[in-house]
Amino acid sequence: MKRKSNEENINEVWLKLIKSYGLARNYEEYQISQVYNKLMGKAITKYTEDLHYKNHRLHVKLTNAVIREELSMGKTAFMEMMNKELGEKLILDVVFS
Repeated sequence: MKRKSNEENINEVWLKLIKSYGLARNYEEYQISQVYNKLMGKAITKYTEDLHYKNHRLHVKLTNAVIREELSMGKTAFMEMMNKELGEKLILDVVFS
């Protein structure tokens, strides 16, 4: 008789643990923050005052009006880049202020 394997991917176990403790939203915010910093680099993140995620909407508060307008015009591409890097569709809307 063949024994069943109890092996699971560590990422799957980690996500189950996070969800069971009700920390999924906090983990998503952390992931989004890390991806934002990685994709935008130091040049843009130094002008980022606040990054807030709620109800699949990312709020980005910027101190530079030119950068805010540039990102607003490329909002769809920005969301696609973020979601692709995250590996799932977490961000459905972005508000730049």
